[in-house]
Amino acid sequence: MESHSLDIVWPAFLAGLLVLSTHVPLGRLVLERGIVFIDLAIAQVAGLGVVAADFLGFEPGGWSGQVSAVVAALLSAGLLIWTERRLGQWQEAIIGVVFVAAASAEIILLGFNPHGAEHLKELLVGQILWVAPQDLIPVAVLYAAVLALAMRIDLGRQRIVFYAIFAVTVTASVQLVGVFLVFTSLIVPALAAKILATRRSMLFAYCVGIAGYIAGLLASLFIDLPTGAAIVCALAVILAGVLVWAGGSRKPLDSA
Repeated sequence: MESHSLDIVWPAFLAGLLVLSTHVPLGRLVLERGIVFIDLAIAQVAGLGVVAADFLGFEPGGWSGQVSAVVAALLSAGLLIWTERRLGQWQEAIIGVVFVAAASAEIILLGFNPHGAEHLKELLVGQILWVAPQDLIPVAVLYAAVLALAMRIDLGRQRIVFYAIFAVTVTASVQLVGVFLVFTSLIVPALAAKILATRRSMLFAYCVGIAGYIAGLLASLFIDLPTGAAIVCALAVILAGVLVWAGGSRKPLDSA
């Protein structure tokens, strides 16, 4: 492998490790709370914040875009906290509506942009292969603070703190790797570990995530595939293997 290829892959791999560092434990909490699609909804709203900042003439990669994304994500998190308390039985449906409404609003705003289709693609699948090392520094600081807070507070019981941390973390991740990869990084490793119910579930979840990122990056590098989509598919294939393994080792429910 040529040195210039490694120069591209290593920052992308480090970005993946950073995303997994927070998304694996958050993903486990999401599964426990039964709100699997919350990250898709909040990620999409955060993306809407970036698109709105661009539509209003602000630089989407600057502080105005960051603030717009965080504010949008926190507002959506506040809404979901309120609905979980008062309309909990319909929470998953509400989350779905938030996702669809935010995605539709993005499409409307991007319709006024001649490069709207390209921006939408970047928002969904990300540009992880072109992440610069200096872009990882503020994300690493944020994730370190999130992990430190998560170790001090029981996020499973602190609903407001959980949603706030989740919103801020997902906002940073979306702008780093895209909506689809954020969702896959959050759900697939945690779900694989939960299905197998291993003693070291967190370690296994991290291994699944790392293996998916390595496989996707290598496929992108050697076969010239879209990187974000390749990583998502690699993680999905690994999860499929876990499902087959777990299903083959258990008796069918109707024979129990």
